[in-house]
Amino acid sequence: MHSILKNIINHKKKEVQLLKHTYSIESLRELIEQQTPCRGFTQAIEKKVNDKKNAVIAECKKSSPSKGVFVEQYIAPLIAQEYEEAGACCLSVLTDENFFQGTVKDLQDVQAYTTLPIIRKDFIIDPLQIFHSRAIGADCILLIVAALGTQQLNELFHCATELGLDVLVETHSLMEIDIANNLSPKLMGINNRNLNTFEVDLQTTIQGKYFIPEDSIIITESGIQTQEDIKMMNDNNIYSFLIGESFMSQPSPGKALKQLFS
Repeated sequence: MHSILKNIINHKKKEVQLLKHTYSIESLRELIEQQTPCRGFTQAIEKKVNDKKNAVIAECKKSSPSKGVFVEQYIAPLIAQEYEEAGACCLSVLTDENFFQGTVKDLQDVQAYTTLPIIRKDFIIDPLQIFHSRAIGADCILLIVAALGTQQLNELFHCATELGLDVLVETHSLMEIDIANNLSPKLMGINNRNLNTFEVDLQTTIQGKYFIPEDSIIITESGIQTQEDIKMMNDNNIYSFLIGESFMSQPSPGKALKQLFS
């Protein structure tokens, strides 16, 4: 595991212990019963992809460990509204506080102000986090293969699906794709960022697609910045994108989305 990811996971373990002092599975089940049904994250993407139209998961993200703060006056629901008006298919909301300056409230506010399905972007390592994700209004969670053991990944994946959550399984290499394929995930993310060097290579997605079953939807992550990048993915039959930094680094994330996919 890369050192930055290892640091994040070690800190996340401490957060999970605090979460366990606040919630039990039973108390979270009660909160889940008060939630509206999931909005259909996978379904929204599938509808676009089946028609060979670009499905954009637009990300609300204040900061990252590698790039620092993108915007000082960060108001997640307003950014989400921009994305929705610009044609985003789904939303991604960072809730990790220590490394990305996100909060659980960001996701709750976004859910209240928009109608799009939302993925909770965080580092999930414990079933309680999955119950918590559903309780705060997430429609989908992210599971990162590089951060989890195979048995742990399997347990968390099935826990999420049993709760009605969709799952995006994120990979960075052919070895991770091979592990993820055992789950037969509907949503397979390929992150083009090398965890060791932090360099981005879009060929990671192009090469990885040949090792993924046709019934999985490939979502390319990281490094999509130009219309040429989008055309290259479309030429390889990839129509789903998770984009954050290239939008968040612009004065108007929604306008940036519209311009990129015009």
